[in-house]
Amino acid sequence: MSNKPAKLIVRNAEVRDIPGIMEVSERVYGPGMGYARSELFGQINRFPDGQFVAEYEGVIVGYCATFMISSDVALKPHTWNEITGVGFAARHDPEGDMLYGMDVMVHPDYRRLRIGERFYRVRRELCQWLELKGIVFGGRMPGYARHAKEYPNPQDYVDAVVDQKLKDPVINFQLRQGFKPIGVMRNYLVGDPQSKDCATHMIWENPLEQDKIKAKPGLGDTSLPERVRIATVQFQMRKINSIDEFEQQIEYFTDIASDYKSDFVVFPELFTLQLLSLEHRPLGPVEAIEKITEYTPRFIEFMEKLAVSYNVNIIGGTHPSMMENGDVLNISYVFLRDGSVHTQQKLHPTPSERMWWNIKGGEGALAIQTDCGPIGVMICYDSEFPELARHLVDQGALMLFVPFCTDERRGYMRVRYCCQARAVENQCYVALSGVVGNLPNVENMDIHYAESCILTPSDFPFARDGVAADTAPNTETIALADLSLSDLLTARQSGAVQNLKDRRFDLYSVKWKKTD
Repeated sequence: MSNKPAKLIVRNAEVRDIPGIMEVSERVYGPGMGYARSELFGQINRFPDGQFVAEYEGVIVGYCATFMISSDVALKPHTWNEITGVGFAARHDPEGDMLYGMDVMVHPDYRRLRIGERFYRVRRELCQWLELKGIVFGGRMPGYARHAKEYPNPQDYVDAVVDQKLKDPVINFQLRQGFKPIGVMRNYLVGDPQSKDCATHMIWENPLEQDKIKAKPGLGDTSLPERVRIATVQFQMRKINSIDEFEQQIEYFTDIASDYKSDFVVFPELFTLQLLSLEHRPLGPVEAIEKITEYTPRFIEFMEKLAVSYNVNIIGGTHPSMMENGDVLNISYVFLRDGSVHTQQKLHPTPSERMWWNIKGGEGALAIQTDCGPIGVMICYDSEFPELARHLVDQGALMLFVPFCTDERRGYMRVRYCCQARAVENQCYVALSGVVGNLPNVENMDIHYAESCILTPSDFPFARDGVAADTAPNTETIALADLSLSDLLTARQSGAVQNLKDRRFDLYSVKWKKTD
């Protein structure tokens, strides 16, 4: 007898499912209206146990998103943007006592397979496994627009459906799943004309004895390591005689980081411009930057091998790279020890980078999945714009890496002060790596100032001054620090201040254009 594999399964969503989920959301909500990659990163990274996909013969055909939250918040009137943190599940509270149903969507071609019913069942199972009080959400009421004249008060419409005087496909389905309406929320999801922007405030109460229910303590993804060791390299720019000499310097510091069992080693911004000292004649600024882009394939191949052979994740500083359209972007290449390569473009070139080198600003900012949790990269000047760090942290980033290149102390202090602010306001770790020394024959790379460091939030579990490791000014060296992820997650939940948790989503949010 041969075994026949299951055609339809419901399982926890993974990062690899994101392209498929995006395709389903585009079909369900219309072109340009589906979830962005960054929003799905945030949902899965913050609460991996609470996100589900339906897979039919290997194809993603449905998605179900949830998060935990306090009943004090969930049972009050709210909007979808406010309660979900603008789609990132940013208000997920591991100490919450309610499960919030953020979304259920099913591909239109697969709606006769009872996928929605399966999603509601796994939600109930998750709620009981976590020993929560119940499930809450705002549900669509798509039949309301047709009856709005008859029932100008949306609550009267819901009551009519409950009393079986009217039928509403969504409300009736939710009633059959054991939910009951506790009210109507106006302006819940603006842009839903069938519901006239209203939503039923629905609840399912866990049938277990309520006074015995207590939320399980949990701080997120239990696969995260307790501690992560970071090494930051303060790299000296000096004339070299061959590309092999440059690669030997990089390998030396990578070897040191590996010997100390580091999980990450970070190199500075534009450190590959040292290769321009190989030129036998002075190059103009634009000519020089175009010349450095010729080294891109060899740089990537060399760094990728280092990451694998030394078993360390490498934040490869930045390297100017030529795009297909002829633009030059300043790109940070991230080489993970599993052999994968990721990129982060510098979004904000400085005035001098634009003027001297004609470097263009990039687009998009995605968290990068690593074996030590999600991380983000902000390149020098990017760290001075708080929206970028918030966007990365909303996707789940716990550590932000900042390769930088500054010419004198004032420029350095701008980066340092802003990175310390990013660590405090986002309750995350921030590691800076800068260049020192000089390249007299390379335009716009004459002098440098750096004090590379690893910064923490400012709270009791961390170093008194919010500095886990520091380096001496303008000295080639490496600094290391052990960072506790459990301390970080605990501080987010119960620290002296809770910047992430206490954000006023009813007043403001960072809205990122969906280029990622």
